[in-house]
Amino acid sequence: MTIKILGSGCPKCQRLYANALDAVKQAQSSATVEKVTDMSEILRYRILSTPALVIDEKVVSTGQLLSAESIVALL
Repeated sequence: MTIKILGSGCPKCQRLYANALDAVKQAQSSATVEKVTDMSEILRYRILSTPALVIDEKVVSTGQLLSAESIVALL
């Protein structure tokens, strides 16, 4: 499983990345978590706001700072 955090590197994006890492630990998952800051790559997902959370190439959240618990539920 691959989890991507799409964003420019803003504080919300960084916090979502940290929450995703916490979620992977809580779920005892072997998922990898990646930051995507390249704007051309972000635009490929056709999102209107960041940060965005992508799980296995499916956009599951945009413009929200999800908690680790919320991310675990999505996994």
